[in-house]
Amino acid sequence: MELPKRKSPRIRGYDYGTPNYYFITICTHEKKCIFGSVCNLNQFGRIAEECINLVPERFPGIRIDKYVIMPNHVHAIVIVENNAVTDISTVIGQYKMSVTKRIRELCKNLDVWQRSYHDHIIRNQKGYETIWEYIQNNPQKWEEDCFYLKEQ
Repeated sequence: MELPKRKSPRIRGYDYGTPNYYFITICTHEKKCIFGSVCNLNQFGRIAEECINLVPERFPGIRIDKYVIMPNHVHAIVIVENNAVTDISTVIGQYKMSVTKRIRELCKNLDVWQRSYHDHIIRNQKGYETIWEYIQNNPQKWEEDCFYLKEQ
């Protein structure tokens, strides 16, 4: 059975290596709550957190400004600085691969991530502040979140 081709969520022609602030959301496979519960990460959630904290070490010129690991998704503000030698797609791909590899050492056949990720280019200070606050408050508003599923 041939699956339908998905429309790319990326902006056609935009260079995602351009210095900027990006709001990134990455969801788990089938949005399953594999990272623990809100404010109480399990072993998989701690792996996701450890890997996001390693991003700046692995990618010079890339910073993680703010993030939150939720039961079934990750939100982050990722900064691409002038001296970055890579782009957002590479960073997110490597992050997802690192998390998957470490989790599969513990749970061999677990599908960790859904395909792709959502990005939003932060265009101004007001947008930045709104997104920063959203990430900050996401755990307290979990049951209102569009990704909310009762934790399994």
